[in-house]
Amino acid sequence: MLRDVCSVRFSFFAWFGALLLSVLLAGGAGAWWLWAPSTLTQPVAEVSIEPGTSPKEVAAAVARSGIPVNASLLYLWFRLSGQSRQIRAGSYEWSGQVSPWEILQKLVRGDATSGSVTLVEGWNIRQVREALRKADHLKPDTVQMSDTQLMQALERSGVHPEGRFFPDTYTYSKGSSDTAVLRRALRAMDSHLAAAWAQRNPKIPLQSPEQALVLASIIEKETGKLSDQAEISAVFHNRLILGMRLQTDPTVIYGMGARFDGNIRKSDLATDTPYNTYTREGLPPTPISMPGRAALYAALHPAPSKALYFVARGDGSSEFSATLDAHNRAVNKYQRAP
Repeated sequence: MLRDVCSVRFSFFAWFGALLLSVLLAGGAGAWWLWAPSTLTQPVAEVSIEPGTSPKEVAAAVARSGIPVNASLLYLWFRLSGQSRQIRAGSYEWSGQVSPWEILQKLVRGDATSGSVTLVEGWNIRQVREALRKADHLKPDTVQMSDTQLMQALERSGVHPEGRFFPDTYTYSKGSSDTAVLRRALRAMDSHLAAAWAQRNPKIPLQSPEQALVLASIIEKETGKLSDQAEISAVFHNRLILGMRLQTDPTVIYGMGARFDGNIRKSDLATDTPYNTYTREGLPPTPISMPGRAALYAALHPAPSKALYFVARGDGSSEFSATLDAHNRAVNKYQRAP
């Protein structure tokens, strides 16, 4: 009997010891996970939390942002910490390395980003760089760089910077580098262009996403009226199919550079540059501005139209024509009327 009791006690202590060891190991592993910093999968991870977002949704957003953390474990940590309901809405940014402990502390403190800069549809690279230079609390690391050096810093050597950044509002933490903002805008354009190209009309003559970006940049400059963009796209597509020159003024103006004084003359239309679509066939060699989402869509989904010409009506909209005679009548009506 005594032997049986001792055996039971030994079994109990052995079981309890194993359980205690498991708890200690689990606790140690949990503590290590909480404090262990992980390197981001991209230079900057950005998370925007709207009011009313649940802790589970916050954890999922953090995991999607580029921080290599398990969303379920992070949500569990939020709950076990007792601070899940203290997470504040706002725009947050992380760089370098970060641990789950640091993630929660930042979200609870409400240590959100302190600045923002808006890049506008139709801007060129000079305007983009000027906006970054004037942005509050943003480190001007690229100010002294040439466009070539800028693209090298963004790991896009040999790529022209025009049109490569997606127009949007970008938030950042105080002291962040303008390089980080540009890198995010570059990735955003890559993403939007890839998505638009994947859903393109298969009948269009464009051969690559690059051509789509160039055409979208022209459409963006030709009109600010969204309802006209698909029709303008149709004009350019129809001309490309027929081998006609695009003859679009914004490309000529872009090719003039600093020579443009606000007026475009007949001599400018006749002066050949790589961007003069009156003297050269096809698309220009690079984009001429930053196209927005609508212009990207229009470039890849032209309206079902036979129009080959358009002229501004003077109210922001355009008159479209399928023949030169009709176009000349529209020009006389809207451009030459007393």
